[in-house]
Amino acid sequence: MDSDAVQHPLMGILGKVPSGIYILAAKSADHETGMLASWVMQAGFEPPMLTVAVKQGRYLTDWLTAGNPFALNVVAEEGKHLLSHFGRGFELGQPAFEGIATERHAAGPLFLTEGVVGYLICEPKAHTESGDHRIFVAEVIDGQSMSEARPMTHIRKTGSGY
Repeated sequence: MDSDAVQHPLMGILGKVPSGIYILAAKSADHETGMLASWVMQAGFEPPMLTVAVKQGRYLTDWLTAGNPFALNVVAEEGKHLLSHFGRGFELGQPAFEGIATERHAAGPLFLTEGVVGYLICEPKAHTESGDHRIFVAEVIDGQSMSEARPMTHIRKTGSGY
């Protein structure tokens, strides 16, 4: 058992809450980036809505707060190479999609075309603070299933970190 679970017994079980693995892609003016995301959940049927949590302090948080649309790419089990590419994070202006197969959606953001099950194009509608993260409520305005592959899932070792 890790030290976080020993210090905080609820962290062991909190980490067992399963999540998917996604690449969130967005742009603002002349900049665009992608980041690994796992705290995503469908939040409505009519219209289709979802929530996504982004750590406070990321410049991407400002872009979504301003209402910029984003692509949420559902990573396939065979898309493990995307984890190492996007998991390291990118500084503002650093090319995030170099060597990654993408296409641009009419709404603006890039979506991935390899290593994913499909993508959803979303427009942020509201947000709320949640400790060290900001939770965005977004309307899904478009999307496409691109593969019958299984989506990647993630179980954390502890509830106190990714």
